[in-house]
Amino acid sequence: MQTVNRLWQWFPTTIDRRVRVIAWASLVSQILIVGTGGAVRLTGSGLGCPTWPRCTDDSFVATPEMGIHGIVEFGNRLLTFVLIVIALLAFLFVVRMRRERPELLRLTLALGLGIIAQAIIGGITVLTGLNSWIVGLHFVVSSVLVALAAVLVHRVYHGRATSRLAVPPPVRLLALATAVGVWVTVLVGIVVTGSGPHAGDADTPRNGLDPAVWQHVHSWPAYITAALSVLLLVAAMRVGHAPLRRAVLGLLAVEAVQMAVGLAQARLGLPELLVGTHMVLACVLVAALTHMLLTLRVSEGSATRSDARDQKGSSGSIATPTKSSVR
Repeated sequence: MQTVNRLWQWFPTTIDRRVRVIAWASLVSQILIVGTGGAVRLTGSGLGCPTWPRCTDDSFVATPEMGIHGIVEFGNRLLTFVLIVIALLAFLFVVRMRRERPELLRLTLALGLGIIAQAIIGGITVLTGLNSWIVGLHFVVSSVLVALAAVLVHRVYHGRATSRLAVPPPVRLLALATAVGVWVTVLVGIVVTGSGPHAGDADTPRNGLDPAVWQHVHSWPAYITAALSVLLLVAAMRVGHAPLRRAVLGLLAVEAVQMAVGLAQARLGLPELLVGTHMVLACVLVAALTHMLLTLRVSEGSATRSDARDQKGSSGSIATPTKSSVR
């Protein structure tokens, strides 16, 4: 019992280095597993383990007879357990803050449940012979988990969101329009991937759509999103909101690289390395977008610092800041 008590006392009661590290680990690992999942499909290893949850009818692990495809597929399955460990540690690192920071507990719990859901969807993907629409759902859920992990990182550093907008309503509407553009681009990209040549297995059928046509369709929301992002940057500069300006610059940088990779892969015949890079960058784009959206409201930490500066400027001394309304 004393050992359990000592372990409980070791868990953080405030945000410290351990919490920050595990938050970043959650985000990075959610993006990395998209990369390894892409490697499974791009190397034709999608059915390297032809059943689930076992790798074969008689073994939970890949066998030598499966060759490299079995190793690649089983390696991706093993990474799921790494994500579960990270999610469990993240939950334990915030559980003693559940009253002061309930949003952190909810986020870590959602990430843990999402990882379990992903494992089940991955199993359904295998059992349905790599159905392209199930594979697409797999990627959609990964994107949502990346967004949740990005929220966790932001909340760890900036505190809870208050009810106060940090920008004028028109700027917020422009930011939301940009967010819609990003998500439409990602979703159309998933459909395009389902029509392309990289199915994960040589005998897997595609979704029947014309990839040449859908590559052009995919580019339309991408260009619109880029234009909206430029307008949003101008708006952020006009209102003098530095956090939004920095976030939009980061978003634009990811969009520029993503568009360059997308154009290159289309012109070079969809080489595996560029396709995998495009997949990972899509998740980085979702993370950058999420960070940008979170700057639209004043966070509890920044509100406290701002109130303190205002009170110091008006009275010459820092008074106790008023508590902002949070949600």
